[in-house]
Amino acid sequence: MSDPVIAICMLGLFLFMVLLGFPIAFTLMAMGIAFGYYAYFDADRMWRGYERLMSKGEVDVLTQAQAWIDGLFNNRIFDLFVNQTYSVMDNEVLTAIPLFLFMGYIVERANIVNRLFTTLNIAAKNVPGSMGVAALITCALFATATGIVGAVVTLMGLLALPSMLKARYDRSFASGIICAGGTLGILIPPSIMLIVYAASSGVSIVRLYAGALLPGLTLAGLYLIYVVVRATLQPNVAPKPTKDEVPDLPALKVLWMILTSFMPLALLILAVLGSILGGLATPSEAASIGALGGLALAAAYRALTWQRLRESVYLTMRTTAMVCWLFVGSYTFSSVFSYLGGEHIVAEFVQSMDLSPLMFLLLAQLIIFLLGWPLEWSEIIIIFVPIFLPLLPIFGIDPLFFGILVALNLQTSFLTPPMAMSAYYLKGIAPPEVKLTEIFKGCMPFLAMVFVAMILMYTVPEIVYYLPELLYGS
Repeated sequence: MSDPVIAICMLGLFLFMVLLGFPIAFTLMAMGIAFGYYAYFDADRMWRGYERLMSKGEVDVLTQAQAWIDGLFNNRIFDLFVNQTYSVMDNEVLTAIPLFLFMGYIVERANIVNRLFTTLNIAAKNVPGSMGVAALITCALFATATGIVGAVVTLMGLLALPSMLKARYDRSFASGIICAGGTLGILIPPSIMLIVYAASSGVSIVRLYAGALLPGLTLAGLYLIYVVVRATLQPNVAPKPTKDEVPDLPALKVLWMILTSFMPLALLILAVLGSILGGLATPSEAASIGALGGLALAAAYRALTWQRLRESVYLTMRTTAMVCWLFVGSYTFSSVFSYLGGEHIVAEFVQSMDLSPLMFLLLAQLIIFLLGWPLEWSEIIIIFVPIFLPLLPIFGIDPLFFGILVALNLQTSFLTPPMAMSAYYLKGIAPPEVKLTEIFKGCMPFLAMVFVAMILMYTVPEIVYYLPELLYGS
């Protein structure tokens, strides 16, 4: 077989191993090293030291064995693996990830979200579907602070879902709100996913954040419009709250609740995002501000305990390690894949299809949509998106615009059966009467809103480009 064919087999074998359930990061590293050993095999280099040793005369068996083992490992793939590991750990963009994660985990454990949902529920009580609106806004704000879909869906499922069910909300409707709202954090800045895409594509994270802000708010707005319109047309799916469920409070008390719950978290996120977009701080520096702000909020709410701090640090390190090892494995795998000619054969195949830019975008987004069924967003961004990146100049597509479309598309990976992870997160903590099929059914309208947002981005690209061009020029 030729090298390009071996590269395609390498990719196919990787997908097969992932579907069998092997850990993705270590599968990438193992396959990168195994196929790289073949790709970089150089018999002269391997046995040169051994032959030099033997030419000196009699050598004891132990020394011969050591020289033979050294020769066996004298392959450039091991140099590549070490260099890729170092380059990932030295990547300044990626240093923002643990700090943003730490901010999110601290906020999650500080009982801020409980206060926020209660306040918004009272403030929006006269809006159709008020509890759903409050849940969506809470999800969006909390998701923005954490960027961790599982944490948002789980916490909001424990907090908001029982309240909505008690208020006689339709089970599918309530479930869809929480599943959809919980995914917004991978799109709305400061998003961990956008940091990972920036590190993979070389696109400026600052421009990505600016480009993603309006699309993220647009999608959140579409969700809110759907909730309000459906609650207006079908009041039985979201009945108006009674005074027992949402008490009447003086306007000044409501304002005070907003100031003490909504505003602190909103100001923290605005400070982090504003310092990045305004050029006052790098993403890593802004993430440091966010981490300190999260600690300050937890302390202000008297929720900062040693146990919560230890849990936050542990979860931050675990998630950061997962992302970093994914990068190490992906860089090694993609380097070998490219060296064997895999990228070249993919590029030739796509060009032979004679696609228009629109058709290429549709094909790429369809593939990413399908990959979202078995894979997490991190694997898709780190492993598969780089395969498309070299093709973008051929079709005249801006990597920034492509990245925002991918971020929108990946919302669907959490909402689309049979592997809708948001639905499984919610089912794991939902009351027994809430069926998985009902959760899937509730996700479908929000899935349609994602597709509407993608169509809007393509037909009105100014939604993506307005802020980057306003702040940083063309």
